[in-house]
Amino acid sequence: MKVAIIDLGTNTFHLLIAEINGKEPKILYKTNIPVRLGEDITKGNRIIPIAFERGITCLQEFRKTITQYGVYKIKAVATSGVRSAKNGEDFVNSAKELAAITIDIIDGDEEANYIYEGVKWSGAITETSLIMDIGGGSTEFILCNPKQLIWKKSYNIGAARLMQAFFKSDPINEADQLMITNHLNEQLKDLIAICRIHQPQVLIGSAGAFETFDAMINKELAITTANLDYEAYKILSLTLMNANHEERAQMKGLIPLRVDMIVMATLLINFVLEKLYIKKITLSTYDLKMGVLSLECKA
Repeated sequence: MKVAIIDLGTNTFHLLIAEINGKEPKILYKTNIPVRLGEDITKGNRIIPIAFERGITCLQEFRKTITQYGVYKIKAVATSGVRSAKNGEDFVNSAKELAAITIDIIDGDEEANYIYEGVKWSGAITETSLIMDIGGGSTEFILCNPKQLIWKKSYNIGAARLMQAFFKSDPINEADQLMITNHLNEQLKDLIAICRIHQPQVLIGSAGAFETFDAMINKELAITTANLDYEAYKILSLTLMNANHEERAQMKGLIPLRVDMIVMATLLINFVLEKLYIKKITLSTYDLKMGVLSLECKA
């Protein structure tokens, strides 16, 4: 059986097509498109017309590819960018009408669960760990160990959302950094409290920005997992924070979509590392869409 998985993120739409025979699927095709559905979403909490159109056009192209591969089962999930928008249901209806794709708007708890399933499948969880998935609209945290998921929560502190609210200087100045830190202190109180009880030793980054850090530090793309040297990460984080847009745009391994949002991702990661005294960082390239595929294989 062939299945198509579509992950409609706030920044990027992902398409993965796989053939399921038993428990180990064969990946036939995958792509991602920087749709930027969440462009200016914080202003009116709506998907603006140009972003709405980009999203539908992307899904129409995905539909063509899905048809070419002879896929009849589609699992499409929408996250923060759609679920938080006042016209999110309108987008879902238009996708069904214009692209023949039925979208499930999942809540933060479901999103975190899919991410956990994907990361677990990668083999990255070898000790008590905190999984972190930085999206455009939301960021998910999952506390776990090799045996079980302990705690999970989704927060509306995605990179695009933070950038639209707080990124007023470039390079980002101390005042803007302090505003973000204060915001994170307020938003993440329960995360800090639960982690101080269970004391995770590793921060596992789920794809996205962590793949960018991997490309910039290790100079190659990991297949499933990779270790990110802590000291190398700290040096890179300072470089990114002290650079302006033009300087970041010239850095190898930094894709155009993340040239500015990587600053927000860096601030988020630094906050977590410092608050929780974590010194080990691991990348899992398996994320939400792989979690969806994992559960489809078990169905």
